[in-house]
Amino acid sequence: MTLARRDTELRELMDADDCDPVRLDRTLRRFTVINQLVGGWATVVRREVLTRLDDARRTGATVRVLDVGCGGGDVLRGVVARLRRHGLHVEGVGIDPDPRAIAVATRIESPGITYRAVHAEELATAMPASGETFDLVISNHVLHHLTGPQRRSFLAATASLASRVVIHSDIRRGRLAYMLYALLAIPFARGTFLRVDGLRSIRRSYRAGELAEVVPRGWRVRPSRPFRLLAVYEAGSAPGRSSQRGRDGSGRD
Repeated sequence: MTLARRDTELRELMDADDCDPVRLDRTLRRFTVINQLVGGWATVVRREVLTRLDDARRTGATVRVLDVGCGGGDVLRGVVARLRRHGLHVEGVGIDPDPRAIAVATRIESPGITYRAVHAEELATAMPASGETFDLVISNHVLHHLTGPQRRSFLAATASLASRVVIHSDIRRGRLAYMLYALLAIPFARGTFLRVDGLRSIRRSYRAGELAEVVPRGWRVRPSRPFRLLAVYEAGSAPGRSSQRGRDGSGRD
């Protein structure tokens, strides 16, 4: 096993349509703990989000947050709660194409947060008729799952849905991240896919330069916290403003 290159042939066990539903349910619920430990969203909200929402805080305007690939909903609930603690009026929408994930997310009653079983591309396609947009669009651990065509479609859709900013957070591949997660996951892994799939995710994930080479113009890629990467798009940003991107900016694989 090597971490020198992305292992795009690996598939996570929980992504299988016929995976054990009990283990999947436990995995989605225990992600709450794992994401609190390693997700870094408190830092992302503080450094990347709050300054972009100063006007909404002053005026009392409602901020709409969309979490794409929301899983069990824990990241969305955490981001919404942090923004509310800073005096913002926030509505949250979580979407995931897997109804099993939506079933887990909806078990926790969260005022002002709703969930839908839908793809980002479907939501973006319906946007002209619905007029629905979001101030902040986020995802957690989605990018490394996607093939090249899927990634391009996903980034285009999420950019079109955001009126302010898109922030996709994912794992930054590395040997230390792999070793530490292998140990960290042990207490939470029994009866779940957490440890196996988490390690496979690290092997599938990007390094900063790799991701920067395949995002379209207008996206910026940078490390965040140990072992994290952010892909950020500001609505209305002109092509070519990426601080890191591919040599020709085309987003080709």
